[in-house]
Amino acid sequence: MSNLKINKKIHSQTQCKSRLNSIADALYVIGGKWQLRIIVGLKDGTKRFNELQRLIDGISAKVLSAELKGLELNGFVKRNVFTSTPVIVEYELTEYADSLSDILDALSEWGAMHKEKVRMSMKKGKPVEV
Repeated sequence: MSNLKINKKIHSQTQCKSRLNSIADALYVIGGKWQLRIIVGLKDGTKRFNELQRLIDGISAKVLSAELKGLELNGFVKRNVFTSTPVIVEYELTEYADSLSDILDALSEWGAMHKEKVRMSMKKGKPVEV
């Protein structure tokens, strides 16, 4: 009987470790301050660099450029260069970025709910109630 509990515990620890590693991988790719904001900014279609920078409050050109390169390397963003005069560069989401739709919806819903909970708690002058 104790052998069964030990095996279950090891299996559970293995699953937990695997889940933690998967979450760490996901957060590495999309967990920074700007990545998801850029993806959401591109949800309604292609945008040029300056359009994105104006849309996302507080992001510098240097940071936006670095984040776009990272998102491109990870397959979320496609960079289109049109060699007309002047050269036009547009960014768009790839089909792979659609795999984040459920996550973005859940984060948006949770964020709105949490903001309301904090607002109501502040109104009452109490910490956030669980």
